[in-house]
Amino acid sequence: MKEDKHQETMQLYNENSYIKCFQAKVVSCSEQTSTKEKHLYQVVLNATAFFPEGGGQPSDIGILGAAEVIDVQELEGVIYHTVTAPLTVGAEVTGEIDWNRRFDLMQHHTAEHIVSGLVHKNYGFDNVGFHMGTDAITIDFNGVLSENDIRNIEWLANQCIYSNVPVKIEFPSAGKLKEMEYRSKKELTGNVRIVTIPEADVCACCAPHVKYTGEIGCIKLISCQKYKGGVRITMLSGNRALQDYNKKESSVSEISNLLSAKLYEVQDAVKKLKDENADLKLTLFNLQKQLLIYKAERIPADDSYIIFDNDISPALLRSYGNLLTERCQKVCHRFFKAIHFINTNDSLITSSSIL
Repeated sequence: MKEDKHQETMQLYNENSYIKCFQAKVVSCSEQTSTKEKHLYQVVLNATAFFPEGGGQPSDIGILGAAEVIDVQELEGVIYHTVTAPLTVGAEVTGEIDWNRRFDLMQHHTAEHIVSGLVHKNYGFDNVGFHMGTDAITIDFNGVLSENDIRNIEWLANQCIYSNVPVKIEFPSAGKLKEMEYRSKKELTGNVRIVTIPEADVCACCAPHVKYTGEIGCIKLISCQKYKGGVRITMLSGNRALQDYNKKESSVSEISNLLSAKLYEVQDAVKKLKDENADLKLTLFNLQKQLLIYKAERIPADDSYIIFDNDISPALLRSYGNLLTERCQKVCHRFFKAIHFINTNDSLITSSSIL
């Protein structure tokens, strides 16, 4: 990141998180990385709608002039765009945000506020970790939540969505901020951005959010596991939640067809199949034990042998060894599950010498 002093960049996403296209002036452009395969440049604009990485949310990507924007970072109020082609200093350029990606992130980040706020409000636990991945969102809490707690939070979160309440963004004065109760991982001063979702959350956050909770669509908490003395919740919302539902529905439908069972009876059908499989394994195990007895009885008890047997399962090796030991104390047995250099159709090879 260049350390040249620039005037702070006007942050258009704070004024309106729904700006998809904008005009701005190129303040500076410098080569950042140059190899035979790749040339990257760092561009500063006088204003931008590209959100820089922060608050747990990845940066925006998109197009700036004729260049592709692949990363955006902020340092001391100046926003730096990493682009794939140089831009002329002083020129007016058009920026276009990858809107589908941005809206997906806005949905998930607002959903995270709702879930974290409800967990804090109802159980007193804090959000101590937050990661927005390409597949799902994870939230870490410093307390343990039961399955019933998770389902309760999920239900309350979706009630907030159905209510379609406005998401309020404000920059309160220092005096008002001091009087407010809001979530924050650290103590903040100065120009603090507060995001308020009625009946769910009040939190300091720099990232773009949806205007109304109904735009989230739905919230689905898909897993919860113990993590560092608390829990880690994996969450989906919006189109990702719908895609997840469709994928799981397709999988269950396929299993339903394979088992010739109704969709809502798949669980019972799988349990029945598992029980039948366990019974068959027990029957096979008992038959294998009987076969070992027969094999052992074929070995003459008056000579010494090296025995190779590729057909015995590891679970029955000890039983076979005990049978042979009882039959002939001079038997030296070695069992090989997979010996590729032995070429024989017989399961037993005998020899008068002992290894």
